[in-house]
Amino acid sequence: MAESQTTSQTRRSTRTGVDLLLQLRGSGTRAGLTEALRDAVRSGHLPAGSRLPASRALANDLGIARSTVTECYSLLLEEGWLTARHGSGTFVAERVQQHRVKEVPAPRREPSHGLGPGAADYADFPRSTWLAAARRAFAAAPHSAFGYGDPLGRMETRVAIADYLARVRGVYADPGRIVLSSGYQHGLGVVARALKNQGHESVAVESYGLDIYRGVLGDAELRIPPLEVDEEGAQVQRLHRLDGNRAVLLTPAHQFPTGHALSPERRAMVLDWARSAGGLILEDDYDGEFRYDRKPIGALQGLDPDRVVYFGTASKSIAPALRLGWIVVPDRLLGAVADAKGRVDTVSVLDQLIFTEFVTSGAFDSHIRSRRQSYRRRRTQLVDAVQSRASGIRVIGMQAGLQAVLILPAGTEAWVLQAAARRGLLVSGLSAFRHPGAERDGRWSDGLVVNFSAVSDSAWPGALEELVRVLP
Repeated sequence: MAESQTTSQTRRSTRTGVDLLLQLRGSGTRAGLTEALRDAVRSGHLPAGSRLPASRALANDLGIARSTVTECYSLLLEEGWLTARHGSGTFVAERVQQHRVKEVPAPRREPSHGLGPGAADYADFPRSTWLAAARRAFAAAPHSAFGYGDPLGRMETRVAIADYLARVRGVYADPGRIVLSSGYQHGLGVVARALKNQGHESVAVESYGLDIYRGVLGDAELRIPPLEVDEEGAQVQRLHRLDGNRAVLLTPAHQFPTGHALSPERRAMVLDWARSAGGLILEDDYDGEFRYDRKPIGALQGLDPDRVVYFGTASKSIAPALRLGWIVVPDRLLGAVADAKGRVDTVSVLDQLIFTEFVTSGAFDSHIRSRRQSYRRRRTQLVDAVQSRASGIRVIGMQAGLQAVLILPAGTEAWVLQAAARRGLLVSGLSAFRHPGAERDGRWSDGLVVNFSAVSDSAWPGALEELVRVLP
């Protein structure tokens, strides 16, 4: 067996009469044999007290150097896996605890292409520019930065975010009213507890969205009445019918997952409702930077900062692992949000320093532009492939964001999902995002939510080909 082989398997009758099946893993023969012998003992395939083949015999069977086998035996003798009896050979130690492998059903095929929501092309993480920003940030950081942080976040980070949001999203953000969170879910939970503490009993939500966020509101003991969604976004004109409801959670720039923006008329409607009802709008701007057909729509918050709680996150623009989000809070809610967040900073101060440098140096803008170009190209390829290979399928939503919705013929969603799973393709059905209390909408009863940002550039063509093959 050559040293470069990564896996070798043998079963031989040796001169000692021991029949031994081994699987060698890894790039090094010595390490692979050592671990294979450990596995054989641990699993009980080599029971306690059993005799091992002579080093020469095992070396011949495996086609490796005898010295390699001798070194493995010596190491396992030192570790206590084996014992040696002078003149009798090498044996499995009696004191080794063994665990027989239980028979388990064969696993289902692992997805080879994941196009589900929430993921991104993590291979595109800006390693070099992030590392450069880290070096500069740490070199310039004051000694005090390495202590406990402000629970609301470091002020220089909040200033950088305020400047960025004003320039890119049209958000009016006094740095003193920005609260940093460990991502959007954490921030939403903080605001939900603040609303509950201020006497709110419910928060209206869009009829399509992620159930995990509905669950966050439910955990705060808030009701979540649904608002239907159509081509103009959430039907905010229905807010007046919800007795006692004084808050609404929206994705106005790009409704998730249907992909429609809240129309200008409805943007005006929801602001009028908030002013007349003394209500609050929770604006989830999860992918506001990614608009492809024209310049991104500005945030709703800029039209009335006193009525809108704005949420942003680095999860879609950089990576979820950063665990960094921001909340722009109206003055009247700031104290309650600070109390709900607590007295401990939940975001790494070191990551805040790096992110600040990443933004202020211009690296963040460059990274967003690069990703925008890549995602625009992928979305165009997706639409072209569907139109040419599955002409009966509609792609709805505007040219924006990280996912597209493919509307399927009625009654075919479950069948398509099963066909996709058989081909190792992970994709989500539109029905999975529907509020359980919402009315059924015949226009969008069946569909696929395809996250075209979730795989690497090299994997994307194959994923797209598998997708169009399962479409009816």
